[in-house]
Amino acid sequence: MIEPFSVLRSRTAVLPVENVDTDQIIPARFLTTTQRSGLGRHLFADWRRDAGNQPRTDFVLNRPDTAGARILVAGHNFGCGSSREHAPWALLDYGFRVVISTGIADIFRSNALRNGLLAIELDGDSHAWLLANPGAELGVDLRSCELQFPTGEVASFEVEPFARHCMLHGVDPLGWLISREADIARFEEARACRA
Repeated sequence: MIEPFSVLRSRTAVLPVENVDTDQIIPARFLTTTQRSGLGRHLFADWRRDAGNQPRTDFVLNRPDTAGARILVAGHNFGCGSSREHAPWALLDYGFRVVISTGIADIFRSNALRNGLLAIELDGDSHAWLLANPGAELGVDLRSCELQFPTGEVASFEVEPFARHCMLHGVDPLGWLISREADIARFEEARACRA
């Protein structure tokens, strides 16, 4: 079960770094659990804290102006590297609901959408505006697949239809399959009669 998503308004946190891999999102040493909660404190752990485990004041997520932001604007090729579902879990547990980039790694995007984190690929001009305007208040409408800028401009984005359906209805793929149990039973019964 995932939290339904239809419309979100939030300020952005901007991380203008390209090729952020999943080990940077959540280092492998924290992959000792299959629980989705509690991983937010380890998000970008090696960038958020110094060798003495003190918060780095220059890291974007440690700044007061990004507190509570639910939209992360990242550089190109976000989520590359190894497949680990813990990466979207950590982003969600931290409080992010949307990641925007000009390029999102395929496996990360699949893991993100399956877990309720909307991964949006945006054109270069719109993305460049977001990078230049950190903290901008955006509207994200999954029903219409539109991103609303504070300037009044609107940008469209694409989401795989089944993932969009699951996010709108707050159900993961397994939950969707379970919801079709009666249909599956009818199909199996009809198939058995034909055999």
